[in-house]
Formats: sequence, structure tokens, C-alpha cells
Amino acid sequence: MNRGIKIAIVDDEQDMRQSISQWLALSGFDTETFGSAEEALKQIGSDYPGIVVSDIRMPGMDGMAFLKKLMSQDSSLPVIMITGHGDVPMAVEAMRVGAYDFLEKPFNPDRMTELAKRAAQARRLTLDNRALRRELSDGTVLMKKLIGSSPVMDRLREDILDLGQADGHVLIDGETGTGKTLVAHALHAVGPRAGRKFVQVSCAAYTEENLSSRLFGPMTEGGSLPLVEEARGGTLCLEDIEALPQSLQARLLTFINEQGTPAETRIIAVSNLQEQGKTCEDMLRPDLYYRLAAMKITLPPLRARGEDILTLFTRLSEQYAEEYGCDAPQVSAQEAAQLLQAPWPGNVRQLINVAERAVLQSRRGSGTIASLLMSDDDEMQPVMTTEGKPLKEYVEAFERMLIDNTMRRHKGSIVAVMDELCLPRRTLNEKMAKYGLSRSDYL
Repeated sequence: MNRGIKIAIVDDEQDMRQSISQWLALSGFDTETFGSAEEALKQIGSDYPGIVVSDIRMPGMDGMAFLKKLMSQDSSLPVIMITGHGDVPMAVEAMRVGAYDFLEKPFNPDRMTELAKRAAQARRLTLDNRALRRELSDGTVLMKKLIGSSPVMDRLREDILDLGQADGHVLIDGETGTGKTLVAHALHAVGPRAGRKFVQVSCAAYTEENLSSRLFGPMTEGGSLPLVEEARGGTLCLEDIEALPQSLQARLLTFINEQGTPAETRIIAVSNLQEQGKTCEDMLRPDLYYRLAAMKITLPPLRARGEDILTLFTRLSEQYAEEYGCDAPQVSAQEAAQLLQAPWPGNVRQLINVAERAVLQSRRGSGTIASLLMSDDDEMQPVMTTEGKPLKEYVEAFERMLIDNTMRRHKGSIVAVMDELCLPRRTLNEKMAKYGLSRSDYL
């Protein structure tokens, strides 16, 4: 539970910091100790991967000054203050400054453990959110998330880079689970608005009245700006645009027209109607549709991405295997063909679920990938597409996956791969060149 979160213990009394450290270590925490606030500040920065437990009375920089310094670096860092008897007013002041909580000596060790667990959970959430925000604002990172070497994915990446630099509004459509929100973030992150606000709202998540208030105001009692104002100068992402009521379609069109050209705020509309037999054009008034669809990206379904399916499955299963502390499942030629043939109605989102469940099955030593692809209607037959492919395509896809997995497992050791796959060096080199695999990618 406490994996990856540290606890910095700061106290000028060696016996006290050692006893606290030993107790928290027994509770599963990774602890480090410091004899002074000055010493601790050399190691604790704004993204410190943990929490702080500090005495309030120390020579030199005392606990209050230490707390204020920490809060100026990172106001979200949980700091638990330890006070002596009679220091409660000082502890109250520490809470006002930003301390997470305080313990009065002599304190109950179980109470400290419980506080530390709650503070660690809060810290982990803060750090995860920060990492996600950084990721969503980094175009390079986002583009790397669009994994795949199929022609449709090459085209998608080119479209994102091209349209990201343009000023026009964009409509993104495609089947459920194809990654439309990720593409919306990428469009923002690779363009000139990357350093500005990216504001996102689902048009299907609110009643008409609430959505009107969220989008256009008036300002709420808490002082929150309407989203069209919050996003001004940046990007406003409207998910489930087809659910936007007619009255709000008119207001959105007025907002777009008032901005002029080029638009101060870019609108990225995301539609989920494609697989329902309707289109976004059917649901929006024509003048609004053609303004939003000035530029359009249609995401490819997973079943159209060929070998990308095996590449994605391999990457995902390796990630889940690391998370669960076990080996990734080995995919047979038959299972590779089943993955390539499945229709994937849930697209990448469904593949993520299948990869996680495959790892859990493998850890238990039971189950098959075919069983995970079973139809809800037909418990005995794996779901397969009706789009037949030449046997040669399946063989090549499996061969590429096998070489890729083996190179990854042996960290680019050509000799080890040759031995495991029983291939002469020349044949291995030829096949790697054929499939676009480079040894340098695995070192």
C-alpha cells in the first residue's frame, strides 16, 4: 500500500527519530531521517515523493519556519507536526499555515501510522495528478502514446501534427475506445496553444440548464468562471458534442462567430455517434456543424490496425505483468491469430481490459486468450471477424511479435535471440530489417 512513498522524519533528537523510523518501517514505509530542518531541505523539493514528519521545537530552523519553507516550495506536501505538551496553540497555528495534522507527545504509534497512511494516500494522488497534467501538456509524450506502425496510425500522427499547428476548430469522431480524448489533448499539446488552458467538458454529463450555466455562465457563487471564459485563448474540448441541446447549439455558434478569425479560443468537438448508425452532422444544426468540422479527424478502429494489435497487446501485458509482479503471458501463433481476427467492438479500451485479464490468468496458471474473446451471446465460440486475411499476414505478424518480444526480453542481445529462436545471424538481420526492428530500440 505504501509502495513508492517515502517518509522524511526530521527531529534533532536521535532516539526520537530512530524510534519513529523503526515503527513506520514496520508499517511498510520507506523512511529517511534528518537531524535538522536545514539538512532535510537539501533533499526535499517541490515534487518530493513522500510526506514529512517533523518535530516543532528544534534548534536552528524550528518546525514552524521549516513548515513555512516547505509550503512555499509545495503547498500540497503533507507535513505532520509533532508537538510537546502545552504546544497546542503552536500546533493550531501550524495547521493554519498548511500542516496536514499534528501529534502531541507522548503520541500513540498506531495513531501516527494511521495519519501517515492517509497522508501518503493524499500525496500519491497529488503526484499522480501532476504527472498526468505534465503528460497531457507534453506533445512528445502524447505522440508516443499513439503506438503503432500501421499506415492508418502513421496518417493519424501526421494529421495531428498538421492540424495542431492550424487555427481552425476540429471535429474528432470514431468508435468508442479508439482514443479520441487522447488525440484532443495531443492536438492542443503540439500546437501554439500548448502553454495555455485546455478545458474539457462532456455535453452528455449535465442537464440542459446545468450545462448552460457551466458553459456560458453566469459566474457561480464560488467564483468559478464559465468554461468559455476559462478556456479563452486556449482550447475548449466539448466531448459528446452530439448531446448538445439545440438552444445551446445556437449560443455556441454565436460565441464562435463573435471570436472572429483566427479564433481566440479553439474548439475541439468529440463525437461518439459513428457506431450508432448516426453521424454528428445528423445531430447538429448545419451552420454549427460546418464551423466545428472545419477540420476533421476520424480515428481508425482497432480491427483496421493490423499488427498494431499485437504490438499494443505485448506492451500492455508487459506493463500489467510489472504491476502485478509476474511474467507476461507468452502468446502462441494461434492466440496471435485470434487477437488479429477479433472484431474489437470496444477497440483499444477493450484491448487494455483483455491484456490485464490475460496477465491475471497467466499468474494463476489458467485460462486462455480465446476465453477472453468469447462472445457474450455464444459461450463456446470465440468472436471472430468475417474479414478474412491471407495466412501469410498472420504468419508475418506473429513472427514480428515473436522477434520483438525476444529482443525486448534479452535487451537487444543478438546472440541470445539467435540462440532462443534458433536463427542464424543473417536470417535474423533480414527479418528485423523486413519488420522495421532495430537493435538500438532494445538497448
